[in-house]
Amino acid sequence: MPADPRRCVCPGSYDPFTAGHLDIVTRASALYDEVVVAVLFNPAKQGTFEPAERVALIEASTAHLPGVRAAAYGDRLVVDVCAELEAGVLVKGLRDQADYGYELPMAQMNREMTGVETAFLPGDPAMAHYSSSLIRLIAAHGADVSAMVPPPVLGPLLERLRDRSQ
Repeated sequence: MPADPRRCVCPGSYDPFTAGHLDIVTRASALYDEVVVAVLFNPAKQGTFEPAERVALIEASTAHLPGVRAAAYGDRLVVDVCAELEAGVLVKGLRDQADYGYELPMAQMNREMTGVETAFLPGDPAMAHYSSSLIRLIAAHGADVSAMVPPPVLGPLLERLRDRSQ
């Protein structure tokens, strides 16, 4: 390992953190000395979980991974987060070509603006259909999502959706 830590940022809204997210963070942790899971959010929008709750759920889900931490960053460009953290790489998971088409221009702009590189990791094909919004939707209708979210997320997600439906 190099003497200086290699730090990457895995940005997202993570509302909720899914098994697909955990797969990407786990694989990133094998490639980098430190992985910062950056919870990005718009303070004007209400999510299922507050940013601090998302951070806590990610920390509980990644506690077994050395060098992984989570933090919330409201209404900021991800390259500004990278500058603050002195991270030169963003790690993004790609589920399909649509994700690539969406992510590539952002990666190019980030590199042009600040020199931050983006490393794309292909998502596990078994989880290619997972998205936070779809998982929230089907869980709200009583579907079993236990394989789609890490165990620390399942109970709080179901409780939150149950509270909202009452």
